Amino acid sequence: MFVKFDIPVTVRSAVMKTPAFTQLLADFGNARTVPAMRNGDVIVSDSLAMAETLAEQHPLMWPEDPVARGVARSLVAEMHAGFSALRAACPMNLRRCYDGFAISDAVRSDVARIDMMWQDARRRFGSRGPWLFGEYSLADVFFAPVAMRFATYQLPVSDVASDYISAHMHDRDFRQWRACGLAENHVRDYYDLDLPERAWPGPAALQAKAVRVGEAINANCPFSAQPVVSQGLADLNGTVIGFCNAFCRDKFVADPEAWPKAMAVLRTH
Repeated sequence: MFVKFDIPVTVRSAVMKTPAFTQLLADFGNARTVPAMRNGDVIVSDSLAMAETLAEQHPLMWPEDPVARGVARSLVAEMHAGFSALRAACPMNLRRCYDGFAISDAVRSDVARIDMMWQDARRRFGSRGPWLFGEYSLADVFFAPVAMRFATYQLPVSDVASDYISAHMHDRDFRQWRACGLAENHVRDYYDLDLPERAWPGPAALQAKAVRVGEAINANCPFSAQPVVSQGLADLNGTVIGFCNAFCRDKFVADPEAWPKAMAVLRTH
């Protein structure tokens, strides 16, 4: 929500199911789950409540047309409250893409309902862009994790739904989100299934790698503008680019083309 609508935010995070996570939530009132947000004394601890609170100040987060806006809110509410079979059987996992996932009748029913909603929104309101209501809206924020579940588990969808999933996978902000997750590397093994894997169905990442030695072509990190450090070196096609820390390096390595500033440094040299 914050990235896609250019809303300034300071992000605080902690690994779930750790004491640090409990301590973090203590600063967010009665929140017991994430995401939660705080603006002074205003504390909102549910994603849908966050969306509506932000939309009070940024109304274009919802479709402008009243009919489309009503449909968008209905879709988001249904997603927020429902599809328990899909959530339980197909946890969101951006590290994996499986072959051979056995879809249950309950999951198939959820998938069919979501596919129908997507097709209806695209047919009625999607002429101005690749998103559910043409231009990007809160509906797409809420359905991004659903789209990734469809991709991870290779769930059966229509061509319209497949194109919508592809729009998310090619979106630069989504690619950066996934790259940061891969760089953080907080692996939860219980999200992984013992199934054959296939290549990630999104855009193929350039083959960069972390390196320990080399002379970087740049003196300052393309992300922070801080000095390059020896622990922040990456190699792409024989060219070494430097970063201010290992995390900046690793999010670049995960998907170099998702980061225009870093790619601009490489092109310049």
